Amino acid sequence: FPMAATDPQVLALAAQITESREQDIPLLLLKLKGILSSPSLGCEESNKIKQDLYDYGLTQYCLLVLKRDHSQLHGAWATAAQLAEILSHCCVGLEVKEDPEEFYKKFLPSAIDTLLVLGKRLQARFTRAIKDKEKQDFLHWFRIVTDAICWLFSGHIQLAACVLQNDRFLQLLITDDVETAIIMMSVLHNILRINSSVLLQVEEETLHSVLDELVYKLSSTTNPAVGSAATKLLLFVAKLSKQLVQLLTARYKGLKGLLSKQWTGKGFDREVNQLLDLLYLEQSSGKGEMQKQHQAACIIQAAWRGFQTRKRLKKLPQAVITLQRSFRAKREQELQHLTKQKEDEALKLQMQLQRQRAMRLFHQRQLALLEVVHASQVNKYMQEMEEKSALTIQRFWRGYRARRIFHQQKQSLKEYKAAIIIQRAACKFLEKRRRRRPLSPWKEPKGLTDEQRLALQQKVDDYIKLHPASQMSEEMSKELHMQAQAKLAQFLLRSRLDQRAAQRREALLAQVNTDVELLMNAPGLAETTEKDLGAFMSRSIPVATKARQTHNTMLKYTRWPWWKKLGDEFMEDDVIPDGAINTELETLFIGGRK
Repeated sequence: FPMAATDPQVLALAAQITESREQDIPLLLLKLKGILSSPSLGCEESNKIKQDLYDYGLTQYCLLVLKRDHSQLHGAWATAAQLAEILSHCCVGLEVKEDPEEFYKKFLPSAIDTLLVLGKRLQARFTRAIKDKEKQDFLHWFRIVTDAICWLFSGHIQLAACVLQNDRFLQLLITDDVETAIIMMSVLHNILRINSSVLLQVEEETLHSVLDELVYKLSSTTNPAVGSAATKLLLFVAKLSKQLVQLLTARYKGLKGLLSKQWTGKGFDREVNQLLDLLYLEQSSGKGEMQKQHQAACIIQAAWRGFQTRKRLKKLPQAVITLQRSFRAKREQELQHLTKQKEDEALKLQMQLQRQRAMRLFHQRQLALLEVVHASQVNKYMQEMEEKSALTIQRFWRGYRARRIFHQQKQSLKEYKAAIIIQRAACKFLEKRRRRRPLSPWKEPKGLTDEQRLALQQKVDDYIKLHPASQMSEEMSKELHMQAQAKLAQFLLRSRLDQRAAQRREALLAQVNTDVELLMNAPGLAETTEKDLGAFMSRSIPVATKARQTHNTMLKYTRWPWWKKLGDEFMEDDVIPDGAINTELETLFIGGRK
């Protein structure tokens, strides 16, 4: 770190970034905007702060954050666009004295490439966006990034050629979208305005690609804004050098006819006329048939080159994605293979250690037992141990063999069980089919006509209007439920009391009937004996008498002929017909008290 006096805000921010988590660093870097845009700073103080930011690595940190996945940042693309603007302001006006080659040869080109990548991603998302709000936001952030690029190469003129030769700049320029195309053509205009000789310094292929795209835009669109921007750019290029005018005249034979026929009277006639004058000056007065054919061929070639370039650029992201996917899959597979190999080695080592430990314990146990066992019993003990070991080995071998045989026969066992289930289901189906009675042929119901259906619908609607469904609140439902529960409890209690009262009445009625019958059959007072008196005093004698009569009645019922019991086919065996013994049971006394 530098020993000179450093701005306290820079020191505090650097310390805060050092102690913060990685996901919080982008939000902290946004504070650089406030530090750089402070109104109290002069030119020298501003350059001093930029130097401190670069020395403390905050500028490099902005570049590293922009190289990450922007969708995972706090604020996503808005944060990335603001960081791009901050990075450009930190670099413009900065003069690095220590190791300037690192800054001018590596850091600045890397910053330009990162900003172009960010612009390409924003352009792709703007093209895929559906909602107007999203399109406006992505266009705003795209404009911020392009302004940051312009600001960066305006402070470092040597970066203009770096921007123009970058493949991503050509990808940004080759687009069918109107808004982003106009913005990129304004960036190209700023490049040419800042460094007018840049087109003569770049490679011929790059120059031809840029001019092909401008001419293609003039030939493929009817939008006045795109046409005006492309015409102004071609006019600016033609004014830069006579060599470029010759290139335009020789390479694009039909450019003059295209400008005069398609873009005259579109609101920028002055620029069109100036460009036509420059082109006509380089063209000879006579035009032969060969020149016309050459002109037509150049236009076709320009359109074809533009089409091929677009097609190749559209396939490029998919190819990169496929390559990345295959690389990640291969790397994941290698990691899994290494992990599995390590786990297998660890498992083998663990099993070996367990075997060694078990063998050591076994030998120790054997030695301890040999010390305890008498010498004369050692051979017998060893023979018993060998038999036990043999039995253990045989048991494990039989279990292994049985499991192997079972696994081999598992499929056939499944097929056998499936066949049994299918046969059982088929037998049940056939049995049901045999038991099924023949049904009468089905007759299709007569359908309703449209008039009958409308009449029924009208009746239903009228009934619903006359009897609307009542709506009940939750409190009323709970209250109604409590009332129903109370009434049900009262009914159950009352029914139990009524049942007991009915039983008591039946008992009393049976007792009265028994007493009446005994009185009717009793002898006179002159003929009464002590035995007759006991029949009236004892309660068991009447009960036994009635039981005997009931038994005789049931025996008589069982002896009835079959024609008297024709209606009893479905009667249970332990059920006695009430009509047959009702008379006898009416006089039976039920003993006991309530």
